[in-house]
Amino acid sequence: MKNKQVKYYVTMTDKFMSGWGMAEGKINKLVFECKDYKEAEIVADNAQARDEMKYINIVTTKPYYNKRRYYPQVITIEEYPNWYKEGSK
Repeated sequence: MKNKQVKYYVTMTDKFMSGWGMAEGKINKLVFECKDYKEAEIVADNAQARDEMKYINIVTTKPYYNKRRYYPQVITIEEYPNWYKEGSK
């Protein structure tokens, strides 16, 4: 039997971007895909260092958000590499 690689997701609400632009009338949710728990911890630590991020969680199941209420954005290391570096804000 093959070992299945577990993905981790760091979820958060972006208070600054919620309610306007593409998220007009909605809550802007960011979902960062991570290859392992260490990477997820780095992303979560970086999010906690930012005032506009709240409700930060690390999960192993890709979250689903109702698009009527939320504007979810799934983000990868290729799109935003600085989020995956220790001490980035």
